[in-house]
Amino acid sequence: MRKGLYFKFILILLLAGAVFYIALPAGSKISLKWARINFEKQFKLNLGLDLQGGTHLVYEGNLKDIPQDARADAMNSARDVIERRVNAFGVSEPLVQVSGTDRIIIELPGVKDIDEAIKLIGQTPFLEFRVENPNPPEVTPDVNGEVTISADQAFIPTGLTGKEFKRASLEFDQRTGVPQISLQFDAEGTKKFADITQRNIGKRVAIFLDGQILSAPTVQTAITDGRAVITGQFTVQEAKELVTRLNSGALPVPIKLIQQQNVGATLGLASVQKSVAAGLIGFAIIALFMIVYYRLPGLLAVIALSIYTALSIALFKVFGITFTLAGIAGFILSIGMAVDANILIFERLKEELRKGRTLEQAVEEGFKRAWLSVRDSNFSSLITTFILGYFGSSIIRGFAITLSIGIIVSMFTAITLTRTFLRLLVGHNLLVHHWLYGVPKMSEES
Repeated sequence: MRKGLYFKFILILLLAGAVFYIALPAGSKISLKWARINFEKQFKLNLGLDLQGGTHLVYEGNLKDIPQDARADAMNSARDVIERRVNAFGVSEPLVQVSGTDRIIIELPGVKDIDEAIKLIGQTPFLEFRVENPNPPEVTPDVNGEVTISADQAFIPTGLTGKEFKRASLEFDQRTGVPQISLQFDAEGTKKFADITQRNIGKRVAIFLDGQILSAPTVQTAITDGRAVITGQFTVQEAKELVTRLNSGALPVPIKLIQQQNVGATLGLASVQKSVAAGLIGFAIIALFMIVYYRLPGLLAVIALSIYTALSIALFKVFGITFTLAGIAGFILSIGMAVDANILIFERLKEELRKGRTLEQAVEEGFKRAWLSVRDSNFSSLITTFILGYFGSSIIRGFAITLSIGIIVSMFTAITLTRTFLRLLVGHNLLVHHWLYGVPKMSEES
C-alpha cells in the first residue's frame, strides 16, 4: 500500500510540475524538436475584449424580403456564417451574437484595426438569384429618347440565396480559358433552381453578389442537377478569392454596418491587475486561515490549493478558454469554493480523532463521511453553472465556464491530492501530535 502511495505521489509531483510550467507566463511552450519530432505548441491565455481591447461592430440585417416567421432563422444563419468567416481568418475567440430582431453584434478581441475588421466582415458575400421583372416600372425617357432602368428594377428576387448554397469551385471555360465559378446547391436549392429555370426558359436569370449583378445568362433549358455557373470579367486571383468567400459562407440576408467602436485595453489592463491582486489577497487569507485553524492538514490543503490554481490556469490555456472580467470573477470565487471540500473533510477528521480513533482510521473515515456532502454540494453547483451557461448571455457564460472548471478541479485536488498527502503522513511518529491537527486531546491509542 505504501508503494502505491509513493507511486501516486510521484505522479502528483509530475502533474504539478507540468501544470506549473504551462500556467507560468515564462513557460507555456512545449517543443519536441529536440527529439526530432515536428511538434511545437504555445499555450497562452485568451483575453476577452474587455481585457485586451479590440473591435466592436454592430450590423443591421435587411429583412424586407424575408417572411416574418423566417426572420429569426435568417438572422441566426447570418450569425453562424459570420462566425465561421471570422474564425477562418484566425481571430481568437470572437463574439458574434444576434441582438433584437435585426442586429448582429461582433466583438473581435485583439483586432485594433477597425478598417481591417470591417473589410473582413464586409467581404462575406450575399448571393442571390433574380429573374426578369414581368412588370418593370415606367421610366421617363431622357433627352436622347433612351430609357434606362437599374438592375434592381429589371430583376426581382426569387427566394434563392446563399442560404441554399452548398459549395463553389473554380473552373475555366473550355473554349476561352476564362475563369468561372461553378456553384452547387443543397437539396432545397436544387428544387428552387430547377423551378426557376423551368419557368424562365428563353429569359435571363441574373446572379447578384452583394447587390451587384455579376452575370445574367439566358436560360436555354431547365437545370435540375442543382448546378450553376457564374461568369464575368474575373481574373484568376479574383475568382479564387470569390470561391473562398463563398465557401466560407454566403449570407442569407444583406447586412449594413451601423456602429463601430475601437475598445482600448487601458481599462482592461487595470482590471487584470486589480483582479490578480484580489486573487492573491484572497488566496493568502484562505491559506492563513487554513494553516492557523487546521494546522498540518491546513498546510497540506494550501499545497493542494496551489496545485489547483495552477491546474485550473493550465486548463484555461490548453482548452483556449477566453478570460473576461466575469471569467476572472468566477475563477476567484472557485478558489474560495475549492477549500470548502477540505474544510468538510478536516472537520470530519477532527470528529473521528475526538472519538478516540487512530490517525489512520480518522483519515479514512473522515474522507468517507465527507464525500457524500462534497459530492452533493459540488454537483448542485455544477447544475447551477450549466443553467447559467446555457441560458445566460456571453458575460454570464464566461463566469459559468470558469466556475464549473474550478469546481471539477477542486473535487480532484481535495479528494485525490489532499488525501494522498495525509495518507503519506500516517505512521510517522513525529506527525501524530494532537496540536498538529487542531484537536485539544487525542486518545491514548493514537
